[in-house]
Amino acid sequence: MPSSLKSPPRKPPANPLTGVRPAERLCHTTGALLVLSGLAHLVVFAVDGGPWYGPVSWRKPVTFGLSFGLTLIAVTWVTSYLKVGERLRTVLLLVFAADCVLEVGGITLQAWRRVPSHLDMETPFDTAVSMSLAVGGGILVVVLTVFAVASFRHRPAGPVGMALAVRSGFAILLVALASGAAMIARGVVLVRTGHQEAAYDSTAPLKPLHGVSLHAVLVLPALAWLLSRTSWSEQARWRTVAVAVGCYAAAVAAAGAWAVLARR
Repeated sequence: MPSSLKSPPRKPPANPLTGVRPAERLCHTTGALLVLSGLAHLVVFAVDGGPWYGPVSWRKPVTFGLSFGLTLIAVTWVTSYLKVGERLRTVLLLVFAADCVLEVGGITLQAWRRVPSHLDMETPFDTAVSMSLAVGGGILVVVLTVFAVASFRHRPAGPVGMALAVRSGFAILLVALASGAAMIARGVVLVRTGHQEAAYDSTAPLKPLHGVSLHAVLVLPALAWLLSRTSWSEQARWRTVAVAVGCYAAAVAAAGAWAVLARR
């Protein structure tokens, strides 16, 4: 195993199961509650029925609750491998957790009101919710970009393959953020020019790309962590992570190609 593949010796970060700090525990708990909210709304959908797709459906509190909850848990854990000041990391994680609650809360509120959560400017209240979600999305971009930059400035700690997994996870997560921002920006322009229905339809091509790239920051580091619990050689573990990164990147590229073709 080449020494270049090994992470530099550092104090081992908290693993995903034990040794968590109070701020991390708060973020993990918040993430779990968001996941439970998503699952609860899956039950609501099963009882209440209605469309699964479209701007007004129970799909949104389900998928957003699950996605934001898992992402919050993943980012809280993965950033323990980054070389970031503890105070700065704590502040960023707390801001991220609050923003996740804001996003899921606003989307859930609008679902219960039976109105769209995004791109809805029919009333002053709906406009306030929609713009709050957009601002919250901007905050997410800033926080996660800071973590992504930190992962590339200094090699992440952890077992063999973790540095590659963390860096790749954050790089792919930035694709998710960019596609999400593009959906909102395009939709807002259409709404402002009087094309409300077109605004909702315009987000469809980018949704697969957004969804596929969102959870690489969980899947890839989790794989590296699980492999570290096996008896495989370091070289075999690193190669497995590298193959997984390549497969994930191919899936993202395919979703991106589909988005381009769907817009034509």
